[in-house]
Amino acid sequence: MSWPVFLARRAAWAAVMLVLVTGLVFAATSVLPGDAVSAVAGADATPAERAAVRHGMGLDLPVAERYARWAGRAVRGDLGTGLVGHRPVGQVLGDRLPASLLLAGLTLLLVVPCATALGLWAGLRRGRAADRLVSLGALAAASVPEFVTAALLIAVFSAGLGLLPRVVLVPIGGSPLQAPGGLVLPVLALAGAGLATATRLVRAAVVEVDSAAYVEAARLDGVRGARLALRHVLPNALGPAVQGLALTAGGLVGGAVVVESVFDYPGIGRELQRAVAARDTPMVLGIATALAAVVLLVLLAGDVLARLLDPVGRTRR
Repeated sequence: MSWPVFLARRAAWAAVMLVLVTGLVFAATSVLPGDAVSAVAGADATPAERAAVRHGMGLDLPVAERYARWAGRAVRGDLGTGLVGHRPVGQVLGDRLPASLLLAGLTLLLVVPCATALGLWAGLRRGRAADRLVSLGALAAASVPEFVTAALLIAVFSAGLGLLPRVVLVPIGGSPLQAPGGLVLPVLALAGAGLATATRLVRAAVVEVDSAAYVEAARLDGVRGARLALRHVLPNALGPAVQGLALTAGGLVGGAVVVESVFDYPGIGRELQRAVAARDTPMVLGIATALAAVVLLVLLAGDVLARLLDPVGRTRR
């Protein structure tokens, strides 16, 4: 498959997935009990006032028509305005999304080298005690939700030892990088499950490559240890491993939403939580679309990088 065809297919797949995600989110918010009218009109509003507010928001239109109108504007780059607070969705994304991407990016910088080293070390010792230890630890860590890990970290390092802050305190208009101490616990909480998943994926790729004929031939030629791992195993395992790491990176974006709520982190997760509670459909849709787009771009980048790392893929045009 040539590069233009490869990229066109991946881009088309990403576009279809984005439409499906937004459609599912829109349908889910439509069937939730209550709507944004209560938050806007107030608890004491009369039925006539509530009906007027609902009509002004367009909430009295059929679900399909509302989605079609939203999608038409979104294609032109207009994600609309929040029903509660009347804030432009694009402005909220511009204010909050960079902080979430920063959190996911810092976590990825921790996860990728650690997962690569652990996966390579365990994969080259398949079936031995070291492999079983790493695999068991990764399985246990992957089974613990991010909010549980966050709660444990807070209990030990914040409430117990008092070493790190419980919340991320950022100056108004500032960046989380201005409070680096507050980033430690959120990054560690987010890294737990991501590191476990990425380690297992890298290990699986290493095990597959380690049993290949060319690696066995290198062993017969006397190649051992770090030379075998770094020159023969790791370069050929990078392609499949990169795709797995891309999946992990996409999961970090979603996991960041949970972690942000626990640590009161000033990211997009807090805005999504507020929007869901208020049934603010445009805000929920805009945030969900942005998060889905980021995840799909990461997966697309992983596919491209894996193809570039594939010795056969590099020769395709």
